[in-house]
Amino acid sequence: MSPAPVSSDALDTFLAAHAGWAIVDGKLHREFGFPNFIEAFGFMTRAAIVAQSMDHHPEWSNVYGTVVVDLVTHSAGGITENDLTLASALDELAG
Repeated sequence: MSPAPVSSDALDTFLAAHAGWAIVDGKLHREFGFPNFIEAFGFMTRAAIVAQSMDHHPEWSNVYGTVVVDLVTHSAGGITENDLTLASALDELAG
């Protein structure tokens, strides 16, 4: 069974506490900037390990020092606690 989407109040609380994140096209969205490709790719590698351990995988892309991340739980039809947890972990990994 898939988790339920979080409430709009929960999303507002999360966004207020996590600078850089926004809701774009129904997904939790953030762009992370790094000084170069190696640091961006290193972040993605560390993030991939966390995402795999959660069995919750981001939609993302990388161009040079920029990593664009979108989080949504497709099976729930929206943003869930899993997305908020992964977003928080990505913030920590990005430093």
